[in-house]
Amino acid sequence: MGRKLRFGAAITIAVAAGIYINNTSLLAPHRGGKPVLLAHRGIAQRFDERDLKNDTCTAARMLPPSHDYLENTLRSMRASFEAGADMVELDVHPTTDGEFAVFHDWTVDCRTDGHGVTREQSMAKLKTLDIGYGYTADGGKTFPFRGKAVGMMPTLPEVLAAFPDRQLLVNVKSRDAGEGQKLAAVLNALPAARRHAIMVYGGDEPVDMVRRLTPDVRTISRAAIRSCLIGYIGYGWTGLVPAACNNAMVLVPINVAPWLWGWPDRFLNRMADANSAVFVLGPYSGGEFSTGIDTPELLARLPQGYSGGIWTNEIEAIAEIAGKGKD
Repeated sequence: MGRKLRFGAAITIAVAAGIYINNTSLLAPHRGGKPVLLAHRGIAQRFDERDLKNDTCTAARMLPPSHDYLENTLRSMRASFEAGADMVELDVHPTTDGEFAVFHDWTVDCRTDGHGVTREQSMAKLKTLDIGYGYTADGGKTFPFRGKAVGMMPTLPEVLAAFPDRQLLVNVKSRDAGEGQKLAAVLNALPAARRHAIMVYGGDEPVDMVRRLTPDVRTISRAAIRSCLIGYIGYGWTGLVPAACNNAMVLVPINVAPWLWGWPDRFLNRMADANSAVFVLGPYSGGEFSTGIDTPELLARLPQGYSGGIWTNEIEAIAEIAGKGKD
């Protein structure tokens, strides 16, 4: 009996040692360089994030502005890249005249002087709107951007033309598979090298369509994020990468990262081998995957020498700390 116990203990130790060697980041090659910074919505006006709901008008709860940039505009995107962003995220909606409008909200009522569902309007109509109309930091007493952003809602082709060699993340706001088909047609008309610099995320149905029709564009959806991370936590110790993590944008909440086998370097290497890009988000607490690494304290929680992606709503501040800000 004693011999059997010793043999069993030896096997257990050997297996544990094998799992450790296969997964420790200490023995993994370190990818050098600075982190890849993603500016969520470009440089945007910040707002009170407490008790947010899906239909909360964030423009009406803007914090006192420290700059005059508005999200999802060419000017904001350009400033983001100049501030140190490697990639900018933008939101799109199909329009009734066959375009894609770059705008965050499902309706235009909150931010603009228009009314109605964004995707039920023509791009010609959307181009007439003042996209700074609804912003206020004092409960409606003043509107500092009114009249200053008429006609500034861009189309997706305008963004692609303005930044022909820049990395972009396109957010599909709907769950309409048909929208994914339309977006895939736009992407497939681009050169292969340009498509490689574009990623798509959003609703499961449109993203699945883009993934099928434009297989060289890396994608992620809410369901795919869960499938990728849960699957990897479950059996990533084997070295196997879940299918949802392949050719993907892998979004990792910073409080989930320590649970990933081989975090950080071995995990980053495995994702790179799967043609996937990793971006760390702010802590996940059961809500939306949109909080960012927005404070020095959160940035300090990343491992020293981390060279993967960082998702942030505060590109100017984070770029400076990360050593990628303006000279």
